[in-house]
Amino acid sequence: MTPGPEQPPANDPTAPTPRRVGRRPGGPDTRGAVLAAARAEFAARGYQKASMRGIARVAGVDPALLHHYFGSKDRLFLAVLDFPLDPRTVVEQIVAGDRARVGERIARFVLTLWEDRGVRERLLAVLRGAAGDEEVAAMLRGFVVGELVARIAAGLELPRPELRVELVLSQVIGLAMARYVVAVEPLASATVEELVPLLAPTLQGYLTGG
Repeated sequence: MTPGPEQPPANDPTAPTPRRVGRRPGGPDTRGAVLAAARAEFAARGYQKASMRGIARVAGVDPALLHHYFGSKDRLFLAVLDFPLDPRTVVEQIVAGDRARVGERIARFVLTLWEDRGVRERLLAVLRGAAGDEEVAAMLRGFVVGELVARIAAGLELPRPELRVELVLSQVIGLAMARYVVAVEPLASATVEELVPLLAPTLQGYLTGG
């Protein structure tokens, strides 16, 4: 009988370390791998159908690691797009307070937000990305409908709330494009205090009009 190869002692420091098999542990490259996998899954399945478990599987990591890094699917999506807004904060500021002044709150919130140069540049990058890439547009659409429109609509409790909220979004996006991208005057140089009382009644009409 031919003897097998001699095995090194158990405590031999020269013995090769067994290679671990399984999911990737957390490390410097793990967050980047998760973001790449999330972008692929959001693009392939849409925001609403993509799952944290499916993203973890594509990235080769434990789902718990996604929750450790990002907390929830909406926060992971925000990280994928480098989106500067937390939808929960937006919803809270819009639906809280006097319903008769919701248009004013939205106008002031939106205009003040866009006046922050860093936030504005990131928001514009997202809008340009959505305009030039259908995958980005589909991801953003699913996110906005699921995490922003639906939440605001539920909080306002109005007839046809989704349509009303989407009309507000159309007004806000149009304002952003005209003021910050095309820079038409005198809109581009008007102050927030000049614009709020002009914009607020239109937004209020969308939400609470007949």
